[in-house]
Amino acid sequence: MDSDPRRQFAEELKSARELYPERRLTQTDLARLARTSKSTISRLESGKGPIPPELPAVLDQLFKTDGLFKRLHEETLAQSFPAIHRRRMKLERESIAVWEWSQNVVPGLLQTSDYARAILKKGDTRASEAEITNLLRARLARQDILRSATPPELRVVLCESVLHRHLGHRDVMRGQLAALLTHMEQPTTGIRVLPLDAEGHLLLAGSVSFLTAPNHVTAVCVEAYRTTGIVEEPEHVRAAQRAFEDLMGEALSARRSADLIRDQMERLT
Repeated sequence: MDSDPRRQFAEELKSARELYPERRLTQTDLARLARTSKSTISRLESGKGPIPPELPAVLDQLFKTDGLFKRLHEETLAQSFPAIHRRRMKLERESIAVWEWSQNVVPGLLQTSDYARAILKKGDTRASEAEITNLLRARLARQDILRSATPPELRVVLCESVLHRHLGHRDVMRGQLAALLTHMEQPTTGIRVLPLDAEGHLLLAGSVSFLTAPNHVTAVCVEAYRTTGIVEEPEHVRAAQRAFEDLMGEALSARRSADLIRDQMERLT
């Protein structure tokens, strides 16, 4: 299989268009069916430029390709990241369970577009708007796993400081807190808040993700400033899992956590 997902996207698109069951579609025909422009279809088939984020799902539905174009789009976005980040994203896509501890910001899987954009701008003040937009697309594409037919079991513990740390305009934070409350309504998602006065713990050094594969093997991803590490040694994974379970025990209940989030939203009015 082609190792370049962007090139494969182009080839699969052209093939699907030309082999369309009813009749061979022209680029103009496909543009009309996909509600885009002929120039966009031409550009995509030549492998040039970014893929419009809304188009892969439309193509999968049109050609009945069972998520092929969506997957290739996600892999194309992931190519812009270093190898360790790509591996982390692959593990995340395949996970049946995701545990997240974050002491600084809302985890990427739960970030709103405005909140994520604010973080990305703070992370690289010299980045162009186009670069920020590409990074944003990649980050938001990760959230598709939560909208799939079989989303992973998601368990998140947030340090209370995350609720108080403003990024961008106050409305950005209000929108993010509202999104957290919406996520908490999902049966496969649990979000708890760890109070500021909680005792120190093993995971204090940074944000940590636990990604459990279908074979129930768990990898621990540790993130710090511009670095990501993946821990797979069983002894260290088990120690980190016990630390996370301790955090869950120290965290507020789901109801009290939701109340705290609502209280903070009211302070931002």
